[in-house]
This record gives sequence, structure tokens and C-alpha cells, in this order.
Amino acid sequence: MSGKRAWLAVVAGLLLGCPEEPAPPPPPPPPVADAELPGLYEALTDGDTASEEAALATIEAAQDRRFIPVLMELLRAGQMGIAGRAGYNQRLITLERLSGQPLGGDWFAWAEWYATTDFVPPPGFASWKGALWSRIDPRFGELLDDDHPARIRVEEIDWGGVGFDGIPSLDEPTHVAAKDAGWLDDGEPVVGVAAGGETRAYPLRIIDWHELVNDSLGGVPLSLVYCTLCGSAIAYDGRTPGGEPRRFLTSGLLHRSNKLMLDRATRTLWNQLTGKPVLGPLAAEEIELALLPAVVTRWGDWRERHPETTVLSIETGHARPYAPGMPYGAYFQSPQKMFPAPGLRDELPDKEWVFGLDYEGEVKAWPLAKLVEARVTNDWVGREGVVLVALEGRVQVDGRSPDVGRVRYEAGGAVRAYLRGEREFSLGPDEETLRDSTGGVWRIQEEVLLGPDQVLTERLPGTLAYWFAWQAFHPDTAIDVPEENE
Repeated sequence: MSGKRAWLAVVAGLLLGCPEEPAPPPPPPPPVADAELPGLYEALTDGDTASEEAALATIEAAQDRRFIPVLMELLRAGQMGIAGRAGYNQRLITLERLSGQPLGGDWFAWAEWYATTDFVPPPGFASWKGALWSRIDPRFGELLDDDHPARIRVEEIDWGGVGFDGIPSLDEPTHVAAKDAGWLDDGEPVVGVAAGGETRAYPLRIIDWHELVNDSLGGVPLSLVYCTLCGSAIAYDGRTPGGEPRRFLTSGLLHRSNKLMLDRATRTLWNQLTGKPVLGPLAAEEIELALLPAVVTRWGDWRERHPETTVLSIETGHARPYAPGMPYGAYFQSPQKMFPAPGLRDELPDKEWVFGLDYEGEVKAWPLAKLVEARVTNDWVGREGVVLVALEGRVQVDGRSPDVGRVRYEAGGAVRAYLRGEREFSLGPDEETLRDSTGGVWRIQEEVLLGPDQVLTERLPGTLAYWFAWQAFHPDTAIDVPEENE
């Protein structure tokens, strides 16, 4: 047999021996019809085990993955005690089958996994969730509603463990002169804020308990908003475009372990870390709160720089044990998060301190440890030259926690950032000045760098926070990591 004929025989044999083409898989079942949704939502939460099991069977038969966040919500509600426990196991089984994720009852794992997906819940989800969470506090139902504009996924909103306004804000509190704050030790951490040519210190031992201060400084309405979970204390200019002051309260709700604050006038939820409205009437608008210069530093360092400063009075009108470390000292000391937040970036440990800048759409963060070691850092945010000054070191706190007794933890550290243009700066003749490459001396002020011949360069208010929080809301951030982390 010639080579050609042999080759043809081989081909023919292969063809004759080929199995038939496999039959195409059957089409997936149609999703649950919209007309059925109200009945399913009710059956899942009406407390009747039989109707809940029938609803779960309907969802599983339809393989309708839109119900993954619904089932997750039921899982969380069961753990919070606002949904019956009788159907808990079947909810979990249906959730695992529908999602393909064998995560069991680990709510952290479910929430952080879901944050990386693009699922969309069925119509009516937000109002259903609001009705369910009304079992915690009726006012949650007013906030979580399908009719409200939203910039975030309502599925990712979590309960922070307190009711609406459950952590009382300080509204127009009393202040005292520095000389009258003898109860405040030099080494204690404070948030120092500058506005309208004036300065004020807010001791962390007080704002740990309140997390929100609606105040005015130098004629500027401000809101100091402290997310203890994220380690971020941020001062916002509280003026509306019309000049009226915004006043915020604690909603009791979280998003990615970040505090959602509520402005009282419009009933809009705002993200504490970004200063943007996320759910409610103003969420449809492209607006953002303006940052004011603020630093976390020691009281003694702040007072030395600003002897004329005022300080938040310890006489707040609330009965609280205002001692360092109370009530979050154990959390501050721990490397663990308290609530879920997705780990979208892993260059640093979750609770590593970073200082972040968001300037004209360019975002960058630096590990606090690296800035403190360098003391003066010349760098870039996009194409803009910046200088970062960290002369006061890292603030350590010796305190007490109601959970573990004595604690020692870090509260962050002062970083001040300024525009520098093409200039290169180094430390000046003292720690209140910088020197440029021509030898010119610039004085470090809270709102500007004051240079030779009264030349000014602008302060860039930044954010000190845990890495997990910064990257959760700035997933595309540039970061200047230490070499050992690269």
C-alpha cells in the first residue's frame, strides 16, 4: 500500500471511530418572574418555615443567581437574630449551591467574596432589606429603600451593632484654652485641626466615644468624623453650596467596615472616608465634602506648635469613662478587622497605617512608617510634586480596654503634605522649617508652607487610615511600599 493510501486509510479509520458530537447542554431554567418576587420576599421572612422552604426550593429550581445577595442577607439576619433560626441551615445550603462557594456560616468570607463580584439583586431588594432591618431599628427602613438613589451596592451595607444615632455626636461642644486642659497629658493623641486662621485639638479619648463632632472653627462650620474601625479621623468643611452648615449623625450602618454618616437635613448617607453621598437624595449629585487640614499627633507637640490653640472640653454633657483606650483599645491593638472589607490589594497588612492623598483624580498612599523614617519626603501624585513632612513620629498610647485591661497601641502620627512644584525640600534649621534646594527657608504652617518673600505653597489635606480601609475605597491607588513588601 502506498504511503498516500495508508494515510487515507488511517484518516478514514479515525473518522469512522470518532464518537458522535455530544448533545448540547439543556438551556438554564428561566429566572424567577418579577411578578413572583413580592411573594418570595414575604415567604423568606414571614416566620413560617414551610413557606420559607417552598420559596428556597423555587429559587434553587430557577438557579436564579440574583438571589445570592438575598440569601446572604438572610444568613446575616439569622446571625443578628432578626430572622428565624429554624430555616438557617437550608438557607445556607441553597446559598452554597447557588453561588458555588463552600463558605459555610463565615459571614466575613461571604461578604468579602461578594464585594469582588458583579451580581445584581432582584428588583425590590433595598426596600425588602429595609423592612427586614426595621426589626433592629424602624428608622433603618426609611434609609434603605429602592426609591433612593444609590452609588453603592445596598447589599454591602452592614449593621455596625448600634441603632440609629446610637453613638451620640457632639454638637457645638464647649472648648477651653490650652492652659485649662490640665487633665490632658502631653503624650496623649489628639486630632489637630486648622480652619479660618484658628486651631483646635480634639482628644481621641473623647472622640473615641462619639465619632462625630459638629463644630465651628474660625467661622468655618466643620464636622470632625472619626471612623474608629478604619482608624481615620477626618475634618470636613461642613458648608453647603448655599453656605448653610451640614450637620451629621451616626447612622449605625457601615459599608466595607467604614462609617456611614447621615446628614440630618436631607437624610442622605455619606461615606466617611471619601466624603461623598452614597445613598439618599444627594447620592444622585456629583458632590463631595471639602477636607480641612488635620493631623493626629501628641497633645504636647500640638500645643508647642500652636500655644493659642483651643481644645475640646472633657465636660461634654455625656457620662462616659473618657480614658485612653476606652472603648476600642483591644481593637486598635489587634491586627484583625471587626467587620468585613474586601482585600482588593495585598501590598501591606490590613491594619498597617498609611497616609493617602486624593488630588485632582490622582490617588496615592504611603506607609506611615516610611514617612516617619524619612521625615521629609519629596514625591509625586500623578504629575504634581508634593512634599510630605512627618516630624513628630508615631503616637503610642498606653491605656485600658474594658475587654483585656491594659493595652498599648499606635494611634497613627502627624503627616502634613504640601504642593512643591519643582522644588526639592529637606529639613530646615529646626523642626518648624524646611529648606529648599536654593537654601531658602520655608516655615511649616497648618494651612500653607510660607516661603521667602511671602511665597506660599498650598497644604494638601490627606487621610491617615488603616490600609484595608484606604484600598477598599481606592482600589487603583498608587502606593510607595517598603522594598521588603515589593
